Amino acid sequence: QVQLVESGGGLVQPGGSLRLSCAASGFTFSRYGMTWYRQAPGKERELVAGIASTGSTNYVDSVKGRFTISRDNGKSTVYLQMNNLKPEDTAVYFCNAWRSRSEVYWGQGTQVTVSS
Repeated sequence: QVQLVESGGGLVQPGGSLRLSCAASGFTFSRYGMTWYRQAPGKERELVAGIASTGSTNYVDSVKGRFTISRDNGKSTVYLQMNNLKPEDTAVYFCNAWRSRSEVYWGQGTQVTVSS
């Protein structure tokens, strides 16, 4: 019954923007931290951004100043606003929810392609 559904991916030119959404259901969203990961072809999965249940945020250095993670507990949704996109941001982006090592959930991913 737990479900995480990502949306908002697509093709964008370098310097452009996208906003990803992850809609959650089947668990108490406000008690979980939420993260965005990404995986490019031939590369390992990389943590991009996270937001704790307290609202505290963290970002990988390569996206600081360009990406913003936020959450709306009333909508059980986490967002990733991506500005000034670069070709190296091209990847499948995955939503993740966590509360402990035994309580971790994953979405199926949404493709982001940055190309001219």
